[in-house]
Amino acid sequence: MSIALLTRRAIVTAGVVASIVLGVMTIRAAAAWTAASAPLEVAPASLEQLRAALAAEQIRSTALQNQLDLLTAGSAELSAALETARARIGADGETAAGLQASLAAAQQKLASLEASLAAARQALAAQAAAAPAPPPGGATPGPGGTQEPHDDD
Repeated sequence: MSIALLTRRAIVTAGVVASIVLGVMTIRAAAAWTAASAPLEVAPASLEQLRAALAAEQIRSTALQNQLDLLTAGSAELSAALETARARIGADGETAAGLQASLAAAQQKLASLEASLAAARQALAAQAAAAPAPPPGGATPGPGGTQEPHDDD
């Protein structure tokens, strides 16, 4: 090996090392420049803060689950009440239909009785018109057919 070859290898090696050092320095400068332009205003949460927040969220989750269970139970009760009300409405509809039929029969019977009453009144009026009028003077026929004067006292 000649000296020229060794010198050339030394220069290439020094150039490669200088390039690597220059690259590392550029990366550090870029990192410093980025950190300076976007500083952290709020420090990241610590592990203790994260654990406390997790515990609080677990408690909140448990409370929400309990509320959800209560709402589910209330919903089931309301569904049962709704079904009961629907059944009662059906029964009330049947009762109302029966009462309407009874009312119609009663109204028909009342109309029949009113017609009979009107006929009886007409017959009574006709009988009263055919009966002799009482004698003038306030006397009425007595039990023996004799007329007795009224007491005017």
